[in-house]
Amino acid sequence: MPYFVYYVTPSDGGTKKVLEHIETFDSFKPARKLARERRAALKDDASAAPGRDCRLIFAKNAVEAEKLLSAPREERVVGED
Repeated sequence: MPYFVYYVTPSDGGTKKVLEHIETFDSFKPARKLARERRAALKDDASAAPGRDCRLIFAKNAVEAEKLLSAPREERVVGED
């Protein structure tokens, strides 16, 4: 299964995410390297949209990757068992 690198930007309402595919890789290390480089560039770029992030995801295809990235995540509760 391939690794997909995306820019993820929250939309105006904050409930949806705008996904921008950057590149697809067959192995993890080059995908991780690109994601780290893009995150560092976003951190240094003052004109970047607030909340924009670069995400790496492992999925069967681009459709599944976008579905996983778009799915809302539950907040983690720390310290309660």
